[in-house]
Amino acid sequence: MTDFLLLAFIFLIAGVFSVPIAARLGLGSVLGYLIAGILISPLLALLHVDVVSIQHFAEFGVVMMLFLVGLELEPKLLWAMRAKLLGLGGAQVAFTTGAVMLAAMVLGQVWSIALAIGLVFALSSTAIVLQTLGEKGLMKSDGGQASFSVLLFQDIAVIPMLALIPLLALTDLTDVVHYAASVADAGAHDEGMSLVAGLNAWQTTLVTIAAVAAVAVGGNYLTGPIFRFIAGAQLRELFTATALMIVIGIALLMSLVGLSPALGTFLAGVVLANSPYRHELESDIEPFKGLLLGLFFMTVGASVNFPLLFANLGSIIGLTLGLIAIKAGVLFVLGVVFKLSGSDRWLFALGLAQAGEFGFVLLSFTVGANVIPAEIADQLLLVVALSMLLTPALFILYDRVIAPRYLVDFEREADEVPENSHIIIAGHGRVGGIVSRILQSAGYTPTVIDFSSKQLDMLSKFGVRAYYGDATRLDMLHSAGIDQAKMLVVAIDGKEAITELVKYVTQTHPHVHIVARAIDRNHVYDLWFAGCRDVIRETYDSSLRMGRSGLEALGATRAQADRACQAFDVSDRKSILAMAEHYDPELSYEENDTYTSKVREYAQEWAADLTSEIAAILSEKPAPRSDEADPSSKKK
Repeated sequence: MTDFLLLAFIFLIAGVFSVPIAARLGLGSVLGYLIAGILISPLLALLHVDVVSIQHFAEFGVVMMLFLVGLELEPKLLWAMRAKLLGLGGAQVAFTTGAVMLAAMVLGQVWSIALAIGLVFALSSTAIVLQTLGEKGLMKSDGGQASFSVLLFQDIAVIPMLALIPLLALTDLTDVVHYAASVADAGAHDEGMSLVAGLNAWQTTLVTIAAVAAVAVGGNYLTGPIFRFIAGAQLRELFTATALMIVIGIALLMSLVGLSPALGTFLAGVVLANSPYRHELESDIEPFKGLLLGLFFMTVGASVNFPLLFANLGSIIGLTLGLIAIKAGVLFVLGVVFKLSGSDRWLFALGLAQAGEFGFVLLSFTVGANVIPAEIADQLLLVVALSMLLTPALFILYDRVIAPRYLVDFEREADEVPENSHIIIAGHGRVGGIVSRILQSAGYTPTVIDFSSKQLDMLSKFGVRAYYGDATRLDMLHSAGIDQAKMLVVAIDGKEAITELVKYVTQTHPHVHIVARAIDRNHVYDLWFAGCRDVIRETYDSSLRMGRSGLEALGATRAQADRACQAFDVSDRKSILAMAEHYDPELSYEENDTYTSKVREYAQEWAADLTSEIAAILSEKPAPRSDEADPSSKKK
């Protein structure tokens, strides 16, 4: 237990100190984690820590990341990407493999080793690229979408690569027979952990298709009942446990049928993209994804073999830079062919120019299959690690040198973004529901978040787009898109919850216009102090209407009642603005002498003025109108 706690503390303290410093320097969190891993590598070596084992565990962060990416894609959007997915992704893997294979043969490697190296280096880092694109807000750009398409195809391509690589070690029919026998023997030993062990090709295909179908059907029909059942307990930790159960269960099923867990969870995310529980799943999985990815990046930094690196410094650095140049060149040409323009073409080329985390797996696999000699594989592992370490620098080059040259074009495109896609309504009860209907009637499509499972079921029957979740959770807000939002309507219950939510958004996202629901007059002061300038008291307007009806019932005309209520409204709003300057939420009324004295002073002055103004309005004798003869004609 002590060893585990010590190891966890070492990784946590390295990340806690390195990442904020890297982020403040504009280097990004990924480079911070990589540097942290490098710094602690001597200590890990001293403690005889198996970094590779930790890295395999941390790779589950990539699985979670692809699940979250899938949640952002509706099936029809994925279908629309099929040309880039197959054409661009397939071309990248094929041409990069060929180019690297040719370079390896020029350097003296036989064709089989060169082909294996080409396959390994054709892959890019899904973890680093998607994390960086998300941090920089580039995921929705053309270059970001093209990068995602290629990364997704690469994850799919790993499966046939694992089948092809062992064949490269076979030289004649005798070897083929021997290899087939060894595979069958290995399968027999591992049969208990596989659903396809011992099956022939068509049986394996049927089982695989059945597993994928189970994920699709389960995502469509079982997720809702499961979460409704969990909602009855009203325990937040159960939602987190359920989200983890879904992701881990899907990853396990995919592993049992021989598919990539990352691919399986991505497909599950796509299936759940239209689910009302989508944002809840995102907010529950996000913290675990972030921690595991951070751990993975630190293990990459810690896995650098510095003695071997220094012994072959020139050749390894040359190979790394050569790999980046080859991949960037191939990607740039493909960007031209597939009509990526401007900065997107450079983002695509530089962002995917590194080797990927699957390179560690494939290189170990090639050594075990006697395809690549161990001494060559050790140097190639360094090339993979160094290329990943250089990736943040390539993104910095894009941000600071390349992107500014295309800034004018980018700004022109940004003006075309529709404004009606950046509205979040927190709460869909008696207040938020009316606001949502008004905005939808005006042609807007707000994202509604509500914490009532029964409310969501009712809304879905009427075709209202609403998502399950607690809007006061900050990770939930980020899942719903608060970073890109233009307006947030806070219509949830609970004075403290509303105030804390407003305070957070005004401080961290000052560009978002907030319309907040105030429970009472004192709550207006709290929200004003928190930074909100568009505060609506939930009963104020209905109280004005009731006061107007009361005046009419006492003999005032509609015009007089309207003017009297308007005078009261103007006076009341002035008093709130004046009082807000002296209000301090940290002090009670008894402690805030300035506030209480101003209330007494203004109350006497404004009460007299308001009474005189309303009395003058009601004393006017307008000419009677024909419709006033019939009391039933009055509308309240």
